[in-house]
Amino acid sequence: MSEDIKKNEKPQLDWANLGFGYHETPARFVAHFTDGKWDEGGLTGDANVVLSESACVLHYSQAVFEGLKAYRTEDGRIICFRPELNAQRINDSCERMAMPTLPDGMFMRAVDETVLANADYVPPYGSGASLYLRPIAFGTTPVVGVKPALDYEFRLFATPVGPYFKGGMKPLRLRLSLLDRAAPHGTGHIKAGLNYAMSLYNIVDAHRNGYDENIYLDSATRTFVEETGGANLIFVDKNGTVVTPLSDTILPSITRRSLMEIAAALGLKAETRRVRADELGEFVCAGLCGTAAVISPVGSIDTGSGTITYESTEHDVIHTLYSTLRAIQLGKLTRVGDTDVSSWVHEVRQGAPAGK
Repeated sequence: MSEDIKKNEKPQLDWANLGFGYHETPARFVAHFTDGKWDEGGLTGDANVVLSESACVLHYSQAVFEGLKAYRTEDGRIICFRPELNAQRINDSCERMAMPTLPDGMFMRAVDETVLANADYVPPYGSGASLYLRPIAFGTTPVVGVKPALDYEFRLFATPVGPYFKGGMKPLRLRLSLLDRAAPHGTGHIKAGLNYAMSLYNIVDAHRNGYDENIYLDSATRTFVEETGGANLIFVDKNGTVVTPLSDTILPSITRRSLMEIAAALGLKAETRRVRADELGEFVCAGLCGTAAVISPVGSIDTGSGTITYESTEHDVIHTLYSTLRAIQLGKLTRVGDTDVSSWVHEVRQGAPAGK
């Protein structure tokens, strides 16, 4: 552990009213790729990144990232939800962005070491908050011409956060977007910062007009529903079938995948298929899902020609999926129906094997 890491500093935070923002924590994991290989990496107390003014990431957005959470259980353990899937996804993103993948074990070691070093910042059980982990990799080589970097930094930092949407489980107000987020055969399916930059103008405009998020349609035909700027979508029809959009240009969400597996384990029919914009009114409830949002109910969608409303009750399918997922994430549930979900959580503890 680096000598610059501050020790014995207890956080003075209001866990129940954190909001979703950045709070600097004592330690983060940093590794560097140079001369064709990654170094061992390790913890540092320095929260600052020093770059050349001509760094590739600043000019050509060569960067990928992930998001996952650590939770405090009722018996005081610290667990993460399916981090091995984040490890695989960041490497998939690296390959698409012409970046070197992380060596086996580095991602999980970074998770374990960073969480343990910031254990005092894992919010207490029952607070509704969590320790959000943000792994990021980016090109640092000074460049002028358009080409991949030769040198890279991988960094994983942690920050305690509250709910992504301020209203918690209050139903959200969405609109169909007139702008596009991703194109066929592009980068919409990876977790690259450039994809999120494409939604910034639109989310500011949405908030200005009283909406919580934008729903993007496929850019080729503007016929099929894709996702929002920061979360995937999930719907439930009148027969209780859980439906999520199928597309090559949306992020393969770990939360969405988990919710669909939970739905099937609960005995619900679960379908991943193309969802037409003109069938949105046929669903009885809907939600946004992702690491940050978990799953938040949708109250209405403004289509431009009218408003579709959805009922949201404590006993609907969206709330059932939410409560089941949260019970798994907090270590309270290891089986859903006949499905063993105990392997979905990774316990972070001193001396534990880091995994892959």
